[in-house]
Amino acid sequence: MKVLAAMSGGVDSAVAAARAVEAGHEVVGVHLALSRMPGTLRTGSRGCCTIEDSSDAWRACEKLGIPFYVWDFSDRFKADVVDDFISEYAAGRTPNPCMRCNEKIKFEALLDKAIALGFDAVATGHYAKVFRDAEGTPELHRAATWTKDQSYVLGVLTTEQLEHCMFPLGETPSKDLVRAEAAERGLSVAKKPDSHDICFIPDGDTRGWLAEQIELRNGPILDAEGEQIGEHEGSEAYTVGQRRGLKLGRPAPDGKPRFVLEIRPKENTVVAGPRELLEIDRLTGIRLSWAGRPVPEAQTGDWFSLDLQIRAHADPVPARARVEAEDPQTEDGAPRLMVELQEPLQGVAPGQTAVMYQGTRVLGQATIDTARSKNYQPVGATGQ
Repeated sequence: MKVLAAMSGGVDSAVAAARAVEAGHEVVGVHLALSRMPGTLRTGSRGCCTIEDSSDAWRACEKLGIPFYVWDFSDRFKADVVDDFISEYAAGRTPNPCMRCNEKIKFEALLDKAIALGFDAVATGHYAKVFRDAEGTPELHRAATWTKDQSYVLGVLTTEQLEHCMFPLGETPSKDLVRAEAAERGLSVAKKPDSHDICFIPDGDTRGWLAEQIELRNGPILDAEGEQIGEHEGSEAYTVGQRRGLKLGRPAPDGKPRFVLEIRPKENTVVAGPRELLEIDRLTGIRLSWAGRPVPEAQTGDWFSLDLQIRAHADPVPARARVEAEDPQTEDGAPRLMVELQEPLQGVAPGQTAVMYQGTRVLGQATIDTARSKNYQPVGATGQ
């Protein structure tokens, strides 16, 4: 097969490309330039798309003896990831830019261009697996080892995209083995630290960065009963579950810390309360997509069992869900996912991604639109 290896400049993508070469595929390496101002992206171990990462990717491709190119996706990245991040926060939601980058850049823009150029598949260093069901439809599954599994951040992939995805590291049980293999192959990135954090916020100060993008206005912080207990410097800079930075002037009657329970962007209001009110047992999801064949109940509207995961490194919890086929209140009347959790989750925020599993298989995902708790009934809200 003709394979395009997405080279981030890290050890995982380098070893994934090496394995694709070793398997006999015709491999070409490509690094994505996501900013025309490199200083606006994190450097060293904290980024994934900097100039030094591009150089590391080039050196890996040179060692493997494969062609190397840099593709400029900076305009798409700004529109689909950075601008989306800003608009989601402005709407009172908590987005996951890495999920959006996987969805819109690494597996939409990149894959579309690769297919147009005649490539059969795109290989990445993600730890996940693709199987096929009895009828040949691809399915996304967890990696061999739970601690390295990255199927959550790939939950946005569609069936059509999975047809052209290759994850050579899916069966590898540990990162140490990948690093050892990289060293044996003479790859200079063998000891390179992992990337993390939001790459387009150089100093890691999300609130400060947002203040430069959005006009933040002071407003009230209310308790769960609707009484004002403080003032914030811009509701857009807060997220559900946040504890630090509230600067409340009135302590809780029981002396316990308060957490952000709600963000009401239309009212420029933040609601804070005790930890127990963060426990969510119901949520709804929009922008629903399936990673493989949808479950039969997706067409009938019946309930189906699943495990739900709302963060990359969170434990999944048992739940049941059903699909409302036509909902005029969602974007373009698209289906809405209704979920009832068998175990409560804390700190669930609109804008997060809920990924559905059955066993090791990723069923698909939805963006959380509302999260509700039987213990907490909002007081005085006029809508979002």
